[in-house]
Amino acid sequence: MTEPTPISVTAGDAPTTGRVWYRTTLYNAFVIGSVGFLAPGLWNAMNSLGAGGAETPYLVNAANALVFGLMGFLCLFGGPIANRIGMNWTLLLGVIGYPIYSAALYTNNRYGNEWFVLVGAVACGLSAGLFWASEGAVALGYPEPAKRGQYMNIWLWFRTGGPLLGSAIVLGLNHSAAAKSKGKVGSETYLIFVALQCLAAPIAIFLTRPEKVQRGDGSKVKIVLQDSWAAEMKELWRLSCRKDVLLLLPVFWASYFNQYEGNFEVYYFGVRARALIGLVSYIGTLLSSWLISRFLDYKNLPVKSRIMYSFYYVVIVHVIAWVYGWVVQEMYTAKPPSLDWADKGFSRGLFVVILWEFSRQALQNWMYYMIATKTDNISELSRLSGILRGQESFSQAVSYGLNTKEWFGGRVPLAVNTILLGLAVFPTWLAIKDHEPIEHASNDESQTKGRDEEETSVKSGEKVDFVVKQASVAE
Repeated sequence: MTEPTPISVTAGDAPTTGRVWYRTTLYNAFVIGSVGFLAPGLWNAMNSLGAGGAETPYLVNAANALVFGLMGFLCLFGGPIANRIGMNWTLLLGVIGYPIYSAALYTNNRYGNEWFVLVGAVACGLSAGLFWASEGAVALGYPEPAKRGQYMNIWLWFRTGGPLLGSAIVLGLNHSAAAKSKGKVGSETYLIFVALQCLAAPIAIFLTRPEKVQRGDGSKVKIVLQDSWAAEMKELWRLSCRKDVLLLLPVFWASYFNQYEGNFEVYYFGVRARALIGLVSYIGTLLSSWLISRFLDYKNLPVKSRIMYSFYYVVIVHVIAWVYGWVVQEMYTAKPPSLDWADKGFSRGLFVVILWEFSRQALQNWMYYMIATKTDNISELSRLSGILRGQESFSQAVSYGLNTKEWFGGRVPLAVNTILLGLAVFPTWLAIKDHEPIEHASNDESQTKGRDEEETSVKSGEKVDFVVKQASVAE
């Protein structure tokens, strides 16, 4: 046993008798949702076209590999950065790179420029890493536990609303008979995206600081701050080496590895068909998010049972999605089509994308809920969400890199994704089996269930700074 490490803890103000609307969890869910709607949401809309709306997927896939490679590193360190400079400033820095990347895609579409696409990818990757680390912590750490699934669903509905709006814009601009064949979207599409993404930064400023958040149940957002950058990095390393976190790494990697989906659309569908697929598939994403979030907030079952049963559900929908995807892909490999929405057989390919998106969103909601029950303080949650998003980003970087090559029939990327999903099942089940969910204590209630990382005591009506000794535990 080593000497206890001092940790500086700042407790927020005691609950007030009246709640202010701009400090409520609902208000902050709308702020984080609006930012997600405008920045990554519209970015996803471009990618839902297949390869960012380009005629061929290879340059954009290479740029996206660069985006997610850089994003992975910034996500990992985004938690410590957010804890040091604040969630709202981290969120602000996290959105400024998105319109630069969209502008780069515009210049490539209009003038054939390639170097700006790579510069935009660097800007977006550095920026997005900070965004994802802070966004996840806010979406999971601000709400009261009993409504965590509900607020997570609000956040994800906003984030998915961006691609829905973007896909509707693209469909409106690319629905003519001239867009029936394969090709690229019109350049004016990107100008609209750039304008909308520029609105994300001013909205991010209005995020409430964690210590000022007022929950409906009277509980406070718990903050455990480190007193230096070195201490933050030490905590990040300690968390990264924990057995329960390491067991979840395979599912973090497998969840977003399927970037072949964009190639699938480019290979087999015309421009306006890709636009329609982008719109309809995100409706399936919203339905998936709503279904699993409703169950995760079901109060008649213990939290651990909800996590376990929803994991079984996620496995089942992935099996259905991937078996169907393989069947259709083999049909297309044997006789490659070029489908418009009016063609016979279009719905067969459409449902491949819908099922892939439906299953992926179910897994996303489940993973976020799982990590949210691992801690009751937002400082550690920002590190956990950074680790999750960082590993997802590295996974996507590898996947986009894999899809810069035209594999015959898509068998290689599909096989890699299928193997990763299969390998993730057992370690994830082990992580759930040994998991003891942590819940926040509401107002005057004491913590009675689960394990806590730090023990604090705050007197009502005071704002206190104090030091707690925490024993170092060897994992």
